[in-house]
Amino acid sequence: MKKNWKVLIGIVGVLVIAAAVLASVKYSQSGIVTVQTGKVMREDLVSQVTASGEIKPRNYVNISAEYQGQLTSILVKEGDRVKKGQLLARIDEAQSRADLAAQQAAVSSAEADSAASEAGYKAGEDNITALKATLNRTKADLGRYEADFKRGQQLFKDGLIPRSDFEQREAAFEGQKAAVAEANSRVIQAQAQLAQYKAQMASSEKKVAQAAANFNRFNDIVKKHNAVAPIDGLVTYLPVRVGETVVPGVQNSAGSTIMTIADMSIVTAEVKVDETDIVNVKLDQPAEITVDAIPNRVFTGHVIEIGNTAILRSTGLAASTSTTSSQEAKDFKVVVGMDNPPDSIRPGLSATTKITTATRKNVVAIPLQALTTRTSGDLIPEKEKPVNPDAAWLKAHQEEQTGVFVVGKNRKAEFRKAQTGITGATDIEITGGLEPGDEIVTGPYQAIRTVKNGATIKVDNNKKPAQAKAS
Repeated sequence: MKKNWKVLIGIVGVLVIAAAVLASVKYSQSGIVTVQTGKVMREDLVSQVTASGEIKPRNYVNISAEYQGQLTSILVKEGDRVKKGQLLARIDEAQSRADLAAQQAAVSSAEADSAASEAGYKAGEDNITALKATLNRTKADLGRYEADFKRGQQLFKDGLIPRSDFEQREAAFEGQKAAVAEANSRVIQAQAQLAQYKAQMASSEKKVAQAAANFNRFNDIVKKHNAVAPIDGLVTYLPVRVGETVVPGVQNSAGSTIMTIADMSIVTAEVKVDETDIVNVKLDQPAEITVDAIPNRVFTGHVIEIGNTAILRSTGLAASTSTTSSQEAKDFKVVVGMDNPPDSIRPGLSATTKITTATRKNVVAIPLQALTTRTSGDLIPEKEKPVNPDAAWLKAHQEEQTGVFVVGKNRKAEFRKAQTGITGATDIEITGGLEPGDEIVTGPYQAIRTVKNGATIKVDNNKKPAQAKAS
């Protein structure tokens, strides 16, 4: 019996000792943080900005009605390719054609009147020429009659001719003077009539010009009944049907859109880039474009336009037009031109672009998840901190520093400030503070977020989270 009690007491003693050892081990391990680690390594990094949007042509034209009327024919359908100058649709033009014909008649009438005035003017010119010739002959004859009269006067005075002969010469002279006066009067009348013909001709020419201007106006109206392609392109939008009535635009009111022609020779992906990434986007940067409707294909392109106005994400409106201050997220429009767009691509298709903003070769890099921030106060050992820090102390030690935790001597986590460069898909460039081969804490996220500077760590790399370049 005593022997059994001794065995029982021995077993209890062993259990007590084991419990004490276990408690001691647990106590010694309190405050130890289990982490995963990796090595700082060199690698090639590519920084990309991903943004989504839609396919759009670089140039497109909305063809609107220029005259009110009923559509009598549509000569193309959506998806057709058209050439510049090609007739696309017609609007009923019967009334305008009648007006044009009437104006053509008015032009012909005005031209006939003008021709008659011109003919009268030419006849007047010819008449004046003839009358002037007659006047000149009459004047020449007057000189002859005057000389004969003066000779007869002298002869009569000398008594060499009878009075009857003298009076006959005198009558002839006076008659020729009257003839000259009459010829001169006829020339003056003809000149006055010619001036009238000239005025009529000028008036007729103005009437012809006015009639021609009205004809051109009516002819232009007739042309506006025809919708013609202004560019080579693709019919991407055709909202109307034959028989519908279309109207032209007026002030503050858009006209009826007959169709949209898109120039598909330059196809773009218009995307919205987050405001935090837009500073890295530059013109001519290369990009990869994927189109949801064309799976398993990646198209190349380059940035051809960067918007300067922030766009509110919630409304799609320019932030500059908002009357209230807003802290909501904003985007910027970026246009990426496709290098070789396929024939099957269509405007409006959803697209995603990856714009390469930077490329680095053989740089020092670490996993993104390893990077963390701490205030200067967090980095001071606990034994060196005041027991009850006041507001002044906290304010003086609130500066944030970016870095990583390096595995130091005796498995201590040592915070090391790091300078960073470009950011890749999973890794980030380190430009200072770390060297290749340094062992750093890479996970888990909760441990990196809460581990203290100088804390004892336990490395367990058997179950690592997804990360890049770990040892």
